[in-house]
Amino acid sequence: MKIAVTGATGQLGHLVVENLKTKVPAETIIALVRTPEKTAGWGIEARPFDYNSPEESSLQGVDKLLLISGNELGQRSRQHANVIAAAKAAGVKQVVYTSLLHADRSSLSLAAEHLSTENALKESGVAYTILRNGWYTENYTGSVAGAIAAGAFIGSAGEGKISSAARADFAEAAAVVLSTEGHEGKTYELAGDESYTLAGLAAEISKQTGTEIPYNNLPETEYAKILVSFGVPEVFAAAIAGWDTGASKNDLFDDGHVLSKLIGRSTTPLSKVVADAILSAR
Repeated sequence: MKIAVTGATGQLGHLVVENLKTKVPAETIIALVRTPEKTAGWGIEARPFDYNSPEESSLQGVDKLLLISGNELGQRSRQHANVIAAAKAAGVKQVVYTSLLHADRSSLSLAAEHLSTENALKESGVAYTILRNGWYTENYTGSVAGAIAAGAFIGSAGEGKISSAARADFAEAAAVVLSTEGHEGKTYELAGDESYTLAGLAAEISKQTGTEIPYNNLPETEYAKILVSFGVPEVFAAAIAGWDTGASKNDLFDDGHVLSKLIGRSTTPLSKVVADAILSAR
């Protein structure tokens, strides 16, 4: 059985590949990437692949395909539909797609493209599994260094509860689904075992650094302006602030514990991801 992973050189894709190596023979794994040379030394086959014009030939012989959602906002519905069509034409038996937590009811701007892809997948006639991934804890801990330097953690998530998990947890779940049977036609809502508010995250940073780092909740527009002042492109800054507002409505909360059940262990604690971020910041 051949398993292919799109975006294999990305942060999630690389983790999935490394996880798969512990579950299936390396010769059964295929990395689908824009630049195959970047996988030199990985010990697996690499094939050229572009979401904008996916070659059917690159999918020949593939039994299971992990379609990791692209990063070009506004282009993903079209790109993903291209990949699904190519997969069907190549005879891929199952497509596993990384979607968004509760995409069918989320207010996050990201939801529409994910839901469009889910529908395209269901209509394709190809067997599918949908992994509705919650937020990566790293989405927030990536700001730890800046928060320590500024003396405060900022955002617009209010008292919203966030059930994030480490990127590695989601990667392991994908590897489990790809390497085992019985997941066809299923949609998994994946989130971390523990939930926290951004005030709770700030408290954890404070605890580990021994320095008081308060959480300052800001109006969405003000938060977006501050992000722009940090050098974040205006459109992306508005999107980030909007996602935080979605978090304030508990769009990133889930207490089903499906992720930990899939991977057979508890998800990575917030304290561990914070500790790693602080170590990286030093």
